[in-house]
Amino acid sequence: MKLGLDLYSLRSQGWAPFEQLDYCAGLGLNVAHFGTESFQEFDDEHLRAVRAHASDLGLDIEFGIGSICESSSGFRHERGSAVEQTRWGLHVASVLGSPILRCLLGGVQDRRTETPLATHIANVVETCRAVRSEGLDLGVKLAVETHGDLQGWEMRRLIEESGPDYVGALLDTGNAPMLHEDPMVTLEQLAPYVVASHIRDTVVWQHPSGAAAQWVAMGDGNVGIADVAARYRELCPEVPFVLEILTGSPPRVLNYLEPAYWEAYPNGRAAEFARFERLVRRGLPYMGTMVSVARDKDTPEEYAAALVAQQRYDVERSVRYCQDVLGMGK
Repeated sequence: MKLGLDLYSLRSQGWAPFEQLDYCAGLGLNVAHFGTESFQEFDDEHLRAVRAHASDLGLDIEFGIGSICESSSGFRHERGSAVEQTRWGLHVASVLGSPILRCLLGGVQDRRTETPLATHIANVVETCRAVRSEGLDLGVKLAVETHGDLQGWEMRRLIEESGPDYVGALLDTGNAPMLHEDPMVTLEQLAPYVVASHIRDTVVWQHPSGAAAQWVAMGDGNVGIADVAARYRELCPEVPFVLEILTGSPPRVLNYLEPAYWEAYPNGRAAEFARFERLVRRGLPYMGTMVSVARDKDTPEEYAAALVAQQRYDVERSVRYCQDVLGMGK
């Protein structure tokens, strides 16, 4: 199975796309997943040069944009309408040779907006349907990411309403626990529709308000990532196993012992929640070395430098874990 890296994992390195590709090749990876943050320019000539360099290194490219839901608090209105941004993204993906265009609804905050979640979902479906012909003509599938906004069963319904012939799921195993969902549950729900992935490990443990969760390097978590990888290989054998390593964030508290928490999950599924709770009750906090910096505070210069080093350190040992322990990569 092909092994890749979402280059957002290296967001603090200050590297151009060519340097990012060289780094991926040096690690023995097969796929490089670019977001818009990797590029300073998007003219076709530059994109073709990036594609050619990747080809010379034996690397496949994937490409992604952000929210395609205009009612989401994370949507970038200054970049045009949702349909315009998606059409632009499909073009860029096509020029780069990406078979998918990663996109998303928003984030967990969209479960608590005045606009109901069902409306957000309907808006994504509408956007997807509006670009169906372009996607099919270009041979690029929309890969809607489980971005901390939708649980697996909710994303499955979105895809089925949009049209699975040109819309699929980008499975993010790290975002699942942040919605009190076992990553294995997310995989089982979405496996028929998975066309891309962002894989990372997580630790979960009990907290007085419910649970705490923190992202860690591959192999350092306690959510059964090795079992998820084995099942992924069975259910999605042709879909690359692409890592997104986002260490450095403090733990997040899931206060599901408080009634207000469940206002954002009026249709929560008890049996699936029980599978997550089983992980929590067996879990312990991560006790390894990690620099953690809250995003809402000024980051001291020394901390920022440590985060730059930590990104490479955790990416590299995560890749080794996947290659040596999980047997990923060609």
